[in-house]
Amino acid sequence: MIRIALVTPMLPIPQDKTRGRFIHETARALSAIAKVKVFFQQASYPRLPFVAPRSFLEGTVGSDYTVDGLDVDAFTYPVLPVLSRAINGHVSGAALLPKVRAFQPDLVLAYWVYPDAYGALRTARRLGVPCVVGALGSDIHVRSGLNTVMTRRTIQAADALITVSEAMRQTAIHTFGAKPDKVHTIVNGFNTSVFHLRDRHQMRQKLGMPTDEESIVYVGRFVEAKGMRELITAFTRLRATRPRCRLNLVGDGVMREELAALVQREGLGDTVRMPGGLPPEQVAEWVSASDVLTLPSWSEGYPNAVVEGAACGRPVVATDVGGTREILDASNGILIPPKDPQALQDALTQALDGQWDHAAIAGRMTRTWHDVARETLTVCEQVLRPSAGRTGGH
Repeated sequence: MIRIALVTPMLPIPQDKTRGRFIHETARALSAIAKVKVFFQQASYPRLPFVAPRSFLEGTVGSDYTVDGLDVDAFTYPVLPVLSRAINGHVSGAALLPKVRAFQPDLVLAYWVYPDAYGALRTARRLGVPCVVGALGSDIHVRSGLNTVMTRRTIQAADALITVSEAMRQTAIHTFGAKPDKVHTIVNGFNTSVFHLRDRHQMRQKLGMPTDEESIVYVGRFVEAKGMRELITAFTRLRATRPRCRLNLVGDGVMREELAALVQREGLGDTVRMPGGLPPEQVAEWVSASDVLTLPSWSEGYPNAVVEGAACGRPVVATDVGGTREILDASNGILIPPKDPQALQDALTQALDGQWDHAAIAGRMTRTWHDVARETLTVCEQVLRPSAGRTGGH
């Protein structure tokens, strides 16, 4: 079996159970066909309010951290927001090197381009093994300043790059100078035993929801770039003409308190439910109990929430960003421009009024995490062949 050191800053943790679910599922499926050890490197911020991260919930896990189906080594490295950006890749790599060296991998597979994959790439070069980099979405689409420079450097130096959508592949090639023959699109799968067509009324009874309500569900992080404010605005307008409409916000994030205050300020009261960050089994129940799933993000790679919503047979209203267009068409959803509350309101109205073939929507979704793992392993095998060569170091 190939020995793969999988490096990532993203896995589900107690305070954010939805974080890194794609990587968890990929790593778990990959562990069935390769010898995989996951190195969970976490940025550790000083305990000062003015330097807290703005896009994700704070908190790290210790060396006793475990997650289902994975052999994990969790550790931290120190960072300062903005101030240490130029050296974060070096610092993370320094912490990573002795751990990966002890594992003696054939290859390093790193998710999240900068700083984490950059540190992993430096580690791989020191050990004389190839490095495959996986890009997830914002680590390519939302880059500026020094992050752009370091992202380009990492992408160009990697032995292979995996993107989760064809749209991301084109961005990697045309914006970051990746060589086309080194970029492989491997789109996300889903857990077919969890996300599948279920009876909506049964799910509503289980969750204590009225069977006659019009229910919209959002699944994801509570951050600005997910279009959360636009969603509340659109829902507030929608409620004016559809009094039976309810909004379910499934997830957690740095905007949790702001969203709760906004809901109260708009007089939405108990028409908005916020059950928190939930494990996949419960997420599937909320999706299945709803009429429509929405994801009004400003940027995406290949959004799991859209895939899982469709797998549950629900039509999806989502912004036309990243690889979303590769999942949705007129038969299973509606695409809208980002940052447009009126377009979101109109599309949600259309989706709630539409006659959808729920079985057909679910039936189109067949891709599993085992498919993702097999294709990922194929890329790893390709770079391990003697003819693959190596990209020069730093």
